[in-house]
Amino acid sequence: MKLALPRAPERRRVMDKSKPYRPNVGIALFNASGRVLIGRRFRDSGPEIILPGLEWQMPQGGIDERENPRDAVMRELWEETGVVNARYLGETDWLTYDFPPYNGPPHRLSVFRGQRQKWFALRFTGRDDEINVASPPDGHKPEFDQWRWERLDRVAELVVPFRREVYRQVAIDFARFADIGSRQAGRTQDG
Repeated sequence: MKLALPRAPERRRVMDKSKPYRPNVGIALFNASGRVLIGRRFRDSGPEIILPGLEWQMPQGGIDERENPRDAVMRELWEETGVVNARYLGETDWLTYDFPPYNGPPHRLSVFRGQRQKWFALRFTGRDDEINVASPPDGHKPEFDQWRWERLDRVAELVVPFRREVYRQVAIDFARFADIGSRQAGRTQDG
């Protein structure tokens, strides 16, 4: 008779709740039709993984020490997309998400629990040819290999699951800026 030995408990890496959140800005850049700019991430960055079919996201980035979030949002927009022609529309309260468990090599983000973000709605006032995600200015490493305009209410379904709740809240908070495209279309059809 063979005795079944108890299985060792599976060792799962649990998120360290004592780690701080990384201060971060998120960017909902709206075009004149009320759609937002999203980029397709083409590589993982430490705990910020991508999953097949869920590579899309809006631009975002860290707030430097002593940097004002409104300054950070314009800097990050420029660094990730090359865009300088945008005007402020509004912002959210602070929102957070936790990174998924990370067992990889040391990484600049692995010292954080997740991100604490303030999202900004900006109106793009330039032309589409200003957007350059493949060769960002000033020697910055590209985070995206493609970009497109998308309906804000669809973006949460295109991102990795650990960001989804934040994206849903951003869609609620900024719905009034997305609706402008449908209102303009309605005015055109109604005459």
